[in-house]
Amino acid sequence: MGGTKINSGIITCQGEVLYSYSLPTLAGKVNVVDRVVEAIDAVLDKLPKHPTLKGIGVGTAGQVDWKTGSIRFANDLLPGYTGTPLREILQERFRLPIYVDNDVNVLALTEKVLGSGQGADHFLCLALGTGVGGVVVTNGKIVHGAWGGAGEIGHMSVNYKGLPCICGNIGCLEQYASGTGIAKLMNDRLADLPGVEHVPVNAKEVVDLWLNGDVLAAEVMDEVIASLGSAIASLLHIFNPERIVLGGGVAEVGEPLISRLRLEVKRRAMPSLFEDVRIESALQRTLSGMIGAGLQVWEYSE
Repeated sequence: MGGTKINSGIITCQGEVLYSYSLPTLAGKVNVVDRVVEAIDAVLDKLPKHPTLKGIGVGTAGQVDWKTGSIRFANDLLPGYTGTPLREILQERFRLPIYVDNDVNVLALTEKVLGSGQGADHFLCLALGTGVGGVVVTNGKIVHGAWGGAGEIGHMSVNYKGLPCICGNIGCLEQYASGTGIAKLMNDRLADLPGVEHVPVNAKEVVDLWLNGDVLAAEVMDEVIASLGSAIASLLHIFNPERIVLGGGVAEVGEPLISRLRLEVKRRAMPSLFEDVRIESALQRTLSGMIGAGLQVWEYSE
């Protein structure tokens, strides 16, 4: 469940999608929970009369209190969503076990079962999208922290004298490696060109320019890769993972980014902690978040 769209579906324990349905969130126009209920009802209507359902899993934007299944914090893209007791509401409505987690955490479950995390007990996921999300998996389990807020990798500082972040910190990775950050870095450079008016570009356009040899875009992507490399090297030193999995729109460029990033991390990290680590792209599937949301039902049920 995101600020723009809600995907719902019926899946198996192997992550096979039997049926799916999508609808716009309409955040700020209608009640978000009502839309979630509508999305669930739509797929339940496709079930046979006497289905065997193990439960309902939800992956949602915002910070989730994992123990209670309530929304601890959501930004202005989802007005009024902060504080919503989502698990409680859905349990009362559907009378099934309900599991609620952050949208990036459930993506990590998809990677664990179907993607680049298969067979790894210790791996990290970074989702490079509008912001930068993160997940730490240790001993095969997602690290949730005290209430569910662990893994805010996008808000680790990679430059203590760097750009201010909306979180209140300085030099957060998100300011350099998110789609929003990449676009800003490029547009700031374009604005500094004397006597040249420019049309603002987005992150995808910056990456396309980089791949086609544009000098300014290359400067921006050098900064992006240096920031990401710094963050990943620090994460290797702290968690000693087997794999680093990169997902999100920025990571869709694939090997041109991954190969440069491997070299940058190798340059920055202790050889003993880098030598066995694989840095890979995430499984790129439109419904990965929805699949991971459903996989919670098997991951956490007793």
